[in-house]
Amino acid sequence: MGRRLELVVVVVVVVVAVLVAAAEGKRRPHAYAAMMYMGTSRDYEFYVATRVMMRSLVKLRVDADLVVIASSDVPIPWIQSLKEDGVKVVTVENLKNPYEKQDNFNTRFKLTLNKLYAWSLVAYDRVVMLDSDNLFLQRTDELFQCGQFCAVFINPCIFHTGLFVLQPSMEVFRSMLHELEIGRQNRDGADQGFLTSYFPDLLDRPMFHPPSNGSNLGGIYRLPLGYQMDASYYYLKLRWSIPCGPNSVITFPSALWLKPWYWWSWPVLPLGFSWHEQRRKTLGYSSELPVILIQSVLYLGVMAGARMARPSLSKLCYNRRAEKRSFTFSHTMIKVAVLWCILAAYTIPFFLIPCTVHPLLGWSLYLFGSSALASIVINLFMLPPFPVLTPWVGIFGALFVMAFPWYSDGIVRALSLFAYAFCCAPVVWGSLMRVLGSLQLLLEREAFFPKLGELTLPPRLSKFY
Repeated sequence: MGRRLELVVVVVVVVVAVLVAAAEGKRRPHAYAAMMYMGTSRDYEFYVATRVMMRSLVKLRVDADLVVIASSDVPIPWIQSLKEDGVKVVTVENLKNPYEKQDNFNTRFKLTLNKLYAWSLVAYDRVVMLDSDNLFLQRTDELFQCGQFCAVFINPCIFHTGLFVLQPSMEVFRSMLHELEIGRQNRDGADQGFLTSYFPDLLDRPMFHPPSNGSNLGGIYRLPLGYQMDASYYYLKLRWSIPCGPNSVITFPSALWLKPWYWWSWPVLPLGFSWHEQRRKTLGYSSELPVILIQSVLYLGVMAGARMARPSLSKLCYNRRAEKRSFTFSHTMIKVAVLWCILAAYTIPFFLIPCTVHPLLGWSLYLFGSSALASIVINLFMLPPFPVLTPWVGIFGALFVMAFPWYSDGIVRALSLFAYAFCCAPVVWGSLMRVLGSLQLLLEREAFFPKLGELTLPPRLSKFY
């Protein structure tokens, strides 16, 4: 019995040792990291973008941990979703931005200095710090062989902080915090201005080329442009032609309203579709689909209701008992109201669609919604349908021109769009004049000729009644 007990103890000890060794062996020395904070009107969109980027890295089977540096006020459901995606979440307190009173300070960059927390991730030998608007085309694990700090110059003189490699160090982190306290020069008050000031001589450093033996480099290096391909370069030739370094990562440092996750960014910017394809293959669109379905059903009801209520709606528009001297004023007000209603029909659906839905769903719902609201105007004011729907046809045509896939380069694409707009402008103007003409004719008829069933008496007889 004693020997059996000893044998069981030995087996248990060996199993535990193996499990511990295996657990230690799973610790990865590298990490891809991003940050997330609250305080802007577009926090949800950046949360979705971060999840898509992290899931795309999982799909690429990168040999590194995935980390999100999240401020303490990020909603708990978002944190849980990230953890379910296999992301490690590090909760931090927002760093106070000492540059808020600068003349050129943009409030949306107030909390971007949280990116400095990447230097506190000392559990890792190397960290690739990322912005959420990166689109990975292939694995970039060779970046972990770079030195203490490495970044890309997409601007000839200023490196970009949408992707950079760093070696975590509490000493460097404390040094950076000290520089914030003493107000180190920062040209834009954001993370990029601070880091370009902290690493002022990066432009003079050698270009990074990963060692073939897999060893890690020391020091500071410039990264090849292929690790941060500016999306705006693509639109000149509608293809990539970057011979220096791998074509690995696309970044979108464009206007905020044209970030790739917004449904309207395609086909205005064709690369937006590539981002959405990545989302379709990773995160999906289940969160937005219920809203899309509800809006579609409502628009169907609006179209059906407007058509069925046409006789009743038309009676609300005209005051046939008005004095003749008020005709001009009332007619003008009705025309203005019609124009505003047409404008609203083409504007309101745009703002009701979830921002991060797939472009094909977004544009389809927009066209459906604008046609549904335009049907109210058509039936309410008894207008000819085609002139009111001319902008709808024009928008559809513009989308086709922008999405046409066989342009030789971006200049031809831009000229084609300009030519289309030049040809469409007279048609749209003519349709507007036709709408106003039809409305004027209807108002005059309704003002002087009452409908059947209404008794009209001569002036000399009407005074007796």
